[in-house]
This record gives sequence, C-alpha cells and structure tokens, in this order.
Amino acid sequence: MERRNFLRNTTLATAGVTVLNFPIFGKQAPSNKVVLGVMGLNGRGSYLANCYAHLQNVEVGYLCDIEEGAIKRGFDAVKDLPRRPELIRDIRKLVERKDMDALIVAAPDHWHTPAAILGSSHGKHVYVEKPCGQNPYEGELIVQAMHKFGKHIQMGNQRRSMPTLIEAVRQVRDGIIGDVYFAKAWYTNNRKSIGKGKQVAVPSTLDFDLWQGPAPRRPYQDNLVHYNWHWFWHWGTGESCNNGTHELDCCRWFLGVDFPTKATSAGGRYAFSDDWQTPDTQVASFEFGDKASITWENRSCQNFPVEGSGRGFVIYGKKGTLVNHGGGDYQIFDIDNKLQKDVKSEVAADPNNTLSATGNLDLYHFNNFVNTIRGDARLNAPVDEAYKSVLLCHLANIAQRTGETLLCDPSNGHLLNSTNAMKLWRRTYEPGWEPVV
Repeated sequence: MERRNFLRNTTLATAGVTVLNFPIFGKQAPSNKVVLGVMGLNGRGSYLANCYAHLQNVEVGYLCDIEEGAIKRGFDAVKDLPRRPELIRDIRKLVERKDMDALIVAAPDHWHTPAAILGSSHGKHVYVEKPCGQNPYEGELIVQAMHKFGKHIQMGNQRRSMPTLIEAVRQVRDGIIGDVYFAKAWYTNNRKSIGKGKQVAVPSTLDFDLWQGPAPRRPYQDNLVHYNWHWFWHWGTGESCNNGTHELDCCRWFLGVDFPTKATSAGGRYAFSDDWQTPDTQVASFEFGDKASITWENRSCQNFPVEGSGRGFVIYGKKGTLVNHGGGDYQIFDIDNKLQKDVKSEVAADPNNTLSATGNLDLYHFNNFVNTIRGDARLNAPVDEAYKSVLLCHLANIAQRTGETLLCDPSNGHLLNSTNAMKLWRRTYEPGWEPVV
C-alpha cells in the first residue's frame, strides 16, 4: 500500500485544510481511470474537484457552473494538474458526455436531486453533497433513481468513511458502552446578519435562470448568491440540513435506528431581523418507538461550545458514554464517567470551515466512491441509507414551520397526522423542470 503526502497546493493551503498522509488504493490500468464532471464550483465544489483530481487514476474532465467567479475558482483549483477540464455550463449537456464516468454535485440544495437524476439516468455514477434533496419527496426520488438506473449514488456524509468512527461503531455494536438508547448532536457558529436584500438586475456574470433551474422563478435579490440561499426556504434547507445532517447521521448510525416515530422542534430566527427565514436557533427531537431518541441543537449565531466543541455528538449507553468533537476523534467513558479510551483524529476538526470541517479526512469518502465505481469496494454511504438521516433534518424543519408534533410511520418515515405538514413533504417545480424517475 503506497502512502504519500498529498494535496500540497495553494488552493487547499489557503483554505486552511490540513494535509493528511493518506493511503492510495485502486488498480492502475489506464482502462480503470475514472473521469469526473463537477457541478457547482463556488466553494465546496472547487475543493471537491481538487481532492478528486489528486486521487490515483482519477481525472476531472469537466467543470460545470453558471457564474463567472465560481468558474474561475474551479479552474484555479485544478490549474496545476496535467489535464485542463472542459467547461460545460448546462448540466443537461454535461450528462450527455460519453467519456464521463461520474458526476459530482456541489450545487445549491434545490439542484441536488434533479442533477443526480439527470446524471444517473444518463449512465453516470453520482456523488452528491448533503442534503441530497430540498425536501423529503426528493429524498425518495433519488433513491428510486439509484435503483432504477443501477448506478452508485453516494452522499457526502463523509464521517461514514472515517476509519476511527467505523471502528467506534464496531465497538459500540460489541457492547463497549452497553445498550445505547439516547444520542445528542449539536452545531454552533457565529454567522452574521444577511441584511434586507434589494431586487436588482441580475449580474451579467450570472445565468440566474439556470441557477434557479427546477425552483419556481423568483426575482433576483442582492443577498442571495452565493451562500445566503441556504437560509431561504425556496432554495435552501436551513442549518438542520446544512450541518445537522452530519452529526444526526452519526447518531442514527451509532444507535442503529432507521425511521422515527415522532419528531418535534422548537426555535426561531432570534439573532437578527433580516431576510433569513430558517431558524438560527433550533432544538429538534426524534423518537424511535421505545428503542431510542435523538436530540439536535443548532445555534447558527451563538457559538458557545457544547462539550468543549462547536460541533459533535454524544452516544449514551447503559454502561457508558461515547463523545465525539466533530471529527474522527472519540472518547469512551464508563458508567462512573471515568475515561477508558481517547482516540485522536488524524486531522483536527474546524467546525466552521465551509470547504471542509473535517479537513482531508474527507478523502477516505471520496476514495470509497471511486473504488466502488471500479468494483473494488462498496459504498459507505449509499443514498438509500443516507437519505434516512436527511429525512430527520427535513422533519425538524417541517415540525418547526408547522409548530406541530409529527407522528411518523416507522417503516418509511411518512407523516401520519398532519395535512399542514404533508404540504411541506414536497415542493412545486418550475414547469418543464420537474424531476422524474
């Protein structure tokens, strides 16, 4: 197994991403090369392009975006690589390329499922960033697409591929802290106000019609693109799906639960009076029958840490406790709260790094995806498993928006008790843009 230092380049160094000694796997025959197209280049997508391009026998052949600044960032991220990617602005044209094996989707949330369906229906494997859909209905659609078209679809819940956490789950399954029945997760930040936006002419550098894509058309305003769309219900999914996905996924993974039986949420937009629509403060709870429960706390604009960290999760068992501080680390305490094991992460987590909160530990996940395409591995986070965690985030949002306690079918997570909540299960689409499997 070859080991080498890698990703030593200006793009990632200036982003504050820690270099990791990373094992490189995979066959080296030219016929085994994986060619990728990357959609969405402003931040995370450029990071993904750079990381994937440095994996052995992987090429980024195509870049896709509709804003000039993001396009420049994408090309800057791969400027030192042997192959210069081709720019294709329209995702509908990109997926038609015959020499592309897989699509990487890092566009805004409202594009996740439509783009993944376009990719898989055209014979491409898909790596899609969380939350893999703008609403619960899209989560089900993307799972249908994976099974119908027979292509691998992996979501970006990268903790599923971290060796230390895989080992921690094994130990919990083996009973190191006894039967587990409760988990809590959290995320904190100090995000600033987005102000009151003004409707202005669309910048000449942006194709706003294609940016909106499947979303019903809204006027352009000057506090939306690039990042603030996260906090508008029309395009985004709030902090619960933006960051809660990661830790809630770990909670569900460690507890060994699937769909909840009940979901509640309390919170609101408290920190500022501006255009931000989603909660900046939220405490959501999920019950899984009489087996277990999970809570998630978000403070987008107040970053006092929990358990000494800006993000993480705790798993409580009958014989002890497991604590994670946001990365690949974990500590195990016995029932008397005495430390029994302290496993350090290869890379220290940076909770508020918008490119990668877990640094190059992400590479384990990316490598798992391309090795699965080659037939050398199995996906660690296939979307039919990953979307169950995203559904918790969507249910938190629905409970918050309706003010209702949601009762759910434990076999599939469907809502049982609320007409108002059901209206938020799916969205309307711009005519002609409806995602279809």
